[in-house]
Amino acid sequence: MTLTAERARRPSTDRPRRGTKGRQGRETLILMLPALVPVLVFSVGPLLYGIFLAFTDARSGRNAVTSFVGLSNFGDLLTDGDFWASFRIGLIWAVSVTVLQFLASLGLALLLNENLRFRSFARVLVLVPWAMPPVVIGLMWRLVYHPNAGILNSVLQQLGVIGHNVDWLNDFSIALPAIIVVGIWTGMPQTTVVLLAGLQTVPKELYEAGHMDGATTLRRFWSITLPQLRPVIVTITSLDFVWNINQFGLVYVLTQGGPGGQTRLPMLFAYEEAFRYGFFGYAATLGVAFVIVVLAVLGLYIGRQLREAN
Repeated sequence: MTLTAERARRPSTDRPRRGTKGRQGRETLILMLPALVPVLVFSVGPLLYGIFLAFTDARSGRNAVTSFVGLSNFGDLLTDGDFWASFRIGLIWAVSVTVLQFLASLGLALLLNENLRFRSFARVLVLVPWAMPPVVIGLMWRLVYHPNAGILNSVLQQLGVIGHNVDWLNDFSIALPAIIVVGIWTGMPQTTVVLLAGLQTVPKELYEAGHMDGATTLRRFWSITLPQLRPVIVTITSLDFVWNINQFGLVYVLTQGGPGGQTRLPMLFAYEEAFRYGFFGYAATLGVAFVIVVLAVLGLYIGRQLREAN
């Protein structure tokens, strides 16, 4: 009886003390501050300032006066033919690079997932484009595409495919496909690595069961590999689309939007409006509008993939 009474009077050690949760929350916030402050200063702050500029007529000039114009910039955007041309080019670029990059990366990931000779060395080589800055990649491919000294023209002429030098980056009909090839080559490493990691998580028992049931290699790929990779595919293709649609440095080094605007992606168009013509407010409007469009496209794509998965 006495022992029971003492246990009843003794405070429970399982129940958290008053104020423990609040103290833990403050400690968590303090630990997050080193990572949170740069995000607020360099990401959230400029984003909010850009949204503010989209509703103004801000422009370059020492004595330029900035005034609030409401939705006027958005109205001008809807009737701007140059914007819609760059938007069309941007969609062609982003969709083409994302789809072709995924297909090439999936094939490469399937190959690297097999028990082949020098597989480890091949996996290291795949990462080479990832380790190179976009400016360096752009300069390298400018040399590859050079009409007189480029290796591409030299090889194609020796093979008899072409009979004269082709100016790949200044031809109106092939400039966009030429930079799409560069975009695919540049983005393949990260897509390949992600898909390869996804392939290694697929249980081998599923392939063994499919083989025992008489399923062919193509059937096992279609019925086992792709369904198991669906979450990875949705994630990496969504990220690739965002990265590609926001591409700037690589294309700027390759063509600067030429010839005649045939490779002028939306980010290049916004850059020109801001830093060539000095219309900061209108350039900010382009950025805001494009963020809305990209989020809408991604929402439709991801929603459809999730519905098909369910």
